Amino acid sequence: MADLLVASTYAGADADAIAARCAVPRVVLFDEVTSTLDIAHPLARDGAPEGTLILAERQTAGRGRSGRAWASEEGAGIWSTLIARPTDDAALEVLSLRAGLAAARALEAFTSGEVQVKWPNDLVLDDGKLGGILIESRWREERVDWVAIGVGINCRVPRDIPNARALLAGTDRIDVLAALVPAVRAAAASRGALTAPELHDYERRDWARGRRCTSPIAGVVRGIDARGALLVRTSAGDVAARSGSLILEEDS
Repeated sequence: MADLLVASTYAGADADAIAARCAVPRVVLFDEVTSTLDIAHPLARDGAPEGTLILAERQTAGRGRSGRAWASEEGAGIWSTLIARPTDDAALEVLSLRAGLAAARALEAFTSGEVQVKWPNDLVLDDGKLGGILIESRWREERVDWVAIGVGINCRVPRDIPNARALLAGTDRIDVLAALVPAVRAAAASRGALTAPELHDYERRDWARGRRCTSPIAGVVRGIDARGALLVRTSAGDVAARSGSLILEEDS
């Protein structure tokens, strides 16, 4: 990390102050990185404790689903990765959805409306993308060694992304992190498949429910199951999709 632009502060706070607000053991700050996910993996490999948080003011090659890359402007959002070390395979299977629900609940205090979720990892506000979550795992033999939970949230509307949304103007990013990080960390520590209350919360926040989709399966979105699969009503009945991206017919 010697060649990276390490920062002494982020949104006016130093690493120790942010760690205290977010109740995490360690915070690492950067002015600019390719992606906070790129920083998380070597830190985790070298023994960074569970709960280590990486924050950057700017990313030059942020990662999205299916390897999509994007750049993020300085101060325009929260570009972060949290290191977790889950031990339960069933929980790992639904981590992206569970973390998304936790993030949606935490962010609602900083928005003008209800934060919804779009399978498998988008946060939606007023029919536009507010942010997203990307999970990357590293394994040792047949067990997960760590996961990097990348979370990106728009604090102001990006100029180059159509139909994007942002948190309320003037929102303090440290206040957001103080609500968001403990919620996502608690989600990462949960065990087992999605619970009945979580499924109910997902159903209430499910932006795509009832809409026609063309991918990963053509049909009508019906929701998710306890293992996080997307349920799509087809002419042959409900079909469960466990991978891929959700593309609506209206966007095809």
